[in-house]
Amino acid sequence: MSANPLGQLSAPARSFASDNAAGAHNLVIEAMAASNAGHALAYGQDPLTARCEQRFSELFDADVITRLTFNGTGANIVALATMMASKPGPYQAVVCSDWAHINVDETGAPERILSAKLIDLPTTDAKITPEQLHGIAWLQGDVHHAQPGVVSITQSTELGTLYTIEEIAALCDTAHELNMFVHLDGARIPNATAALGGDVETLRAMTIGAGVDALSFGGTKVGAVSAEAVVFLNPACAAGSEFVRKQVTQLPSKMRYVAAQFLALLSDDLWLRLGAQANETADYLHAEVAKIAAGVDGLDAGPAPAVNSMFPILPAHAIKPLQDWTFFWDWDPSINQVRWMTAWDTTTEDVDAFVAGVRAVMEQG
Repeated sequence: MSANPLGQLSAPARSFASDNAAGAHNLVIEAMAASNAGHALAYGQDPLTARCEQRFSELFDADVITRLTFNGTGANIVALATMMASKPGPYQAVVCSDWAHINVDETGAPERILSAKLIDLPTTDAKITPEQLHGIAWLQGDVHHAQPGVVSITQSTELGTLYTIEEIAALCDTAHELNMFVHLDGARIPNATAALGGDVETLRAMTIGAGVDALSFGGTKVGAVSAEAVVFLNPACAAGSEFVRKQVTQLPSKMRYVAAQFLALLSDDLWLRLGAQANETADYLHAEVAKIAAGVDGLDAGPAPAVNSMFPILPAHAIKPLQDWTFFWDWDPSINQVRWMTAWDTTTEDVDAFVAGVRAVMEQG
């Protein structure tokens, strides 16, 4: 093989490894800096936190209960632990997809911290169905089995797929019929909202309107430094959440800095615009790579992305040179599948630079 064809090409300024690789939005940094003046009472007893909590109630047009946290895993744990404590007895189980972040990517945190069984249902698209919930209903009342008490879904999913609003509503109806709460892991809720309608009404329709009881609302992937929120849409499953948050080490002492980040993101729907930006550049990347794939054996751009991730298949020879040039993650090495993700700050210029690299590697053959 000849010299690396990427040697003369400039790598994109921003990588396609993960939306977690992106930095913080300037308005978030400015808000944090502004919140740094003087003293403020700790543990959420400050004016910024009060304003932030009120802003979430305005966002959902309801008197929701918001608990700010440091990270996504912590937010999920706070939500699930509180919801399970609202159920009778320490024998509840969490029902989720086999692809769920709580099942695959949290190092067993739910099992260890919650002391609860995860019932992971097999899926091909990371989406569970009402029929699957009915399929495990027989466990309820059987003394030999953990009792399904909470259903946890992810929107958008770990495979970049989306539940429709109707699908979420159907799941919630079934879960409630079976006396289960519904938790939504919304680490990428901005991307999902942008994809399904692009306005606040869409957010409300697929969460509180659909019957979701509690939501992990992601901020980090759309320009925050370290800011997530648990939003209890159903007060019946929020009792004791302030104690649970402390107990599982997710109570920020200087909470004003977390609150300031969300106040910046929720101002003028910045969170939603940044989610849309990531989605739009993913669409553009997919379209440009699909043009190349039309004439290259072994290159498949994969299905058009629903949000900000795509899962192409590359010729084996192309993967390492591209990763050495600008890193991204393998996905399924057995079929030479990788994952490319755009972020809130990805530009069309980044995409053009990356596509130029893909084209150069493919032309070398």
